[in-house]
Amino acid sequence: MQDTASTNKPAISIRLDEFLGGPFDPESDARPGSRRGRRLFWADGLVSNISESFVLNFTNPFALALGATNAQMGIMSALANLAAALALLPGARLDERFASRRQIVVMASVLHRLLLFAIALVPLLFPGGAIYAFIALVAVRSFFSQLGFPAWSAFSADLVPARIRGRYFGSRNIGLGVAALIFTPLAGALAQAIGIPMGYQVGFIVAGLVGFAATAIFARIPEPPRERSAGVAQVEAKQPVWALLRAHPRFAAFSAVAVLWNLSIMVAGPYFSVYIVRNLGASPTQIGLLAAANSLFNIGGQRVWGRVNDVKGAAWVMGLTGLLIPLIPAFYAVAPNPWWLIAVECFSGFAWSGYSLANFNLMLGLAPAEQRARFSAIYQIAVFSASFIGPLLGTVLVGIFDIRLLFWLSFAGRLIASLLFMITVRVRGN
Repeated sequence: MQDTASTNKPAISIRLDEFLGGPFDPESDARPGSRRGRRLFWADGLVSNISESFVLNFTNPFALALGATNAQMGIMSALANLAAALALLPGARLDERFASRRQIVVMASVLHRLLLFAIALVPLLFPGGAIYAFIALVAVRSFFSQLGFPAWSAFSADLVPARIRGRYFGSRNIGLGVAALIFTPLAGALAQAIGIPMGYQVGFIVAGLVGFAATAIFARIPEPPRERSAGVAQVEAKQPVWALLRAHPRFAAFSAVAVLWNLSIMVAGPYFSVYIVRNLGASPTQIGLLAAANSLFNIGGQRVWGRVNDVKGAAWVMGLTGLLIPLIPAFYAVAPNPWWLIAVECFSGFAWSGYSLANFNLMLGLAPAEQRARFSAIYQIAVFSASFIGPLLGTVLVGIFDIRLLFWLSFAGRLIASLLFMITVRVRGN
């Protein structure tokens, strides 16, 4: 048997191998390179999140530093999500036409990481209209970041068997959380030390360089065999989306609830950072500390939720955490200062760690193996379509009402979506 634990290995070595490669699974581990592939996939996630730590929490502050208005912030978020939605079906077609999913993911990652350098140079290249160029490049980067997602999600499912996904992705997400915990505060401190906006520019260049290291790691993962039946895949690929959803009603309900859930999130989503910076006066260092607090409790949550997911099922975890997450915007609405939000971000990190883990695993489980790339694209289109409409609605409302009203609307919408999930999806099984 290949790639499995040896009885004469030290216990600490076996534990580390389980943490990086997932629980030992005789069936999948017998396949050449399977454990090595999962270890490299874990490392890719770690290095990718180091790169994103310089980008994710600082894109909106960077835009504010370039003079973006509240309306422009909402438009930027909407366009980024629209671009992401437009990339998904072409991404699914690439998966169906090319034999290598790994090559599709590598190609898309190279393109979206190259754009980090272009975004960093925006203030130099477009001194008179920097914010418009910034918004356009953020949207283009969003397109390429999602172009490879259908192939990546199907690749993930082929690489990690369903019986160990909760624990494996829980461990992998710990790596992502550690990266964010360490490097997001460093990114904030770097930006503040260099000065704004140049500090953000340097951070985006660092993100691009580190991101290419992640791409190189992913390129070394052995390509797993496709979990598919070619005949069924070809038949279903010719069917319209509505016919596919009608044939898989539980997946259809899952996607429909995702629309309301993400609409509720994104009606206020672009304005959390605006509220922290403009209303509560947070500095880049405080932004980094809030993100680090979130990451710390996200790490702890992964160990808890990964095991619960494999025992209780992804739908059970989503149902529980979906009742906790609506409280987050309500807590923001009553926050007196940025320091008070540290406790909120701790709660947020723990709740979202379970929800995100279960959401991904449930999507993989509900999608038929033969069409997993196409179904993951359909689900993400539902997500990003709602995420496109939400900021536009928020942009209208924020011009009329206080930002805190958006937080309360988000609270109500998330709670309704969670209850609908429990009625339409969870009750049908795990």
